[in-house]
Amino acid sequence: MDVYRESRKLLEENRRTTDGHQYTVPSGDHYPYQWLWDSCFHAIVLARYDVESAKAEIQSLLSKQFSNGLVPHIIYWTPGILHLFHWGTDGTSSLTQPPMLAYAAWEIHRREPDTSFLASIFPALVAYYNYLLSERDPYGHHLASIISPDESGEDNSPRFDIPLGVPSAVSLKDHLAKRTELVDKNRECDFDAGRCMRNFFWVKDVLFNAVLAENLRVLAKIAAYLKRDEYESSLKREADAVAGAMRERMFEDGVYWSAMGADFTKLKVATWAHFIPLFAGLYTKEEAEEVVSKHLKNPDTFAAPFGIRTTSIREMSYRPEAEDFSWRGPVWIGSHWFIYHGLMRYGFTAEAEDIRKKSIALLERSGFRECFNPETGTGIGAHNFTWGALVLDMMEE
Repeated sequence: MDVYRESRKLLEENRRTTDGHQYTVPSGDHYPYQWLWDSCFHAIVLARYDVESAKAEIQSLLSKQFSNGLVPHIIYWTPGILHLFHWGTDGTSSLTQPPMLAYAAWEIHRREPDTSFLASIFPALVAYYNYLLSERDPYGHHLASIISPDESGEDNSPRFDIPLGVPSAVSLKDHLAKRTELVDKNRECDFDAGRCMRNFFWVKDVLFNAVLAENLRVLAKIAAYLKRDEYESSLKREADAVAGAMRERMFEDGVYWSAMGADFTKLKVATWAHFIPLFAGLYTKEEAEEVVSKHLKNPDTFAAPFGIRTTSIREMSYRPEAEDFSWRGPVWIGSHWFIYHGLMRYGFTAEAEDIRKKSIALLERSGFRECFNPETGTGIGAHNFTWGALVLDMMEE
């Protein structure tokens, strides 16, 4: 298989246009909508060879931004399609996802500079990140909270079992039922983040906040490029504040843990979220070396024959053979992408190259599947899933 040619072909096949908005669906059969961080991934890849389509992904996402700044995690562009994920309002969900928008926008500009594009979306980007820094942090702790596991991008990750109130052996069906119940509760309080988080699900997630910190730095870079000095300095301060709060509230035993509630109780379930801080540069060099040697490369926890397990094999919740999608063990190319770039950031080039090769090998072995059994390489979940195209962005510049 020519993975690079097939990646580009898949992105073109999954491209849609509705009401003048161009976007890419993650899987035509399984996910026939536009999803927030998926489109950011699409834009990052498309920026390498089709900049105009990359811009369209971002512009279509922002076209449905809420008045309070939130960018929804799903846009239902086609009314006739059954909304299996009808969470929130008509036309969109009322949840969000890891805030990769600024990173994706800068990647587009970095590959083909376009000041007018950045200037046109800058106000919307500022509004989105301000929403996360204010409404999702009502008590000024400098950490954004998520109101549903789905906002982490890892819908059924076991690190949310305790705050969600489900056992480690929960089925996919029962897990979805609990998350749907949670959305119904949020709907009853009009998705008021302060009240909803306090009463139902109040989690400061490592992945979400690490992505937030890195994207605030990138947004500061965009502000500097646009000569918006007042935004540059404030965004840098906010990024530092998030990174500092993560260090204070989430760091223990050499790794970062998600936390819940007003007392920041650490959710000590070992998942690949330990590696996300590499992407945001939150570990010291010495800490990064320990995380890589002790966890990433350890076959008794995360290192599997076919990549990095999303949940440690030592956890009771570990399930590599889930018949549908799962974040309870299976390998995802999206998590590989974050890990790859985190490793490159710290100079672990050999380990990054191993991640890249294993990602390509999975696609060659099982095709463009949603995720993969880490022990056998067997594809799981949706077919023709676009995240596999992220291998195009796992290349040295």
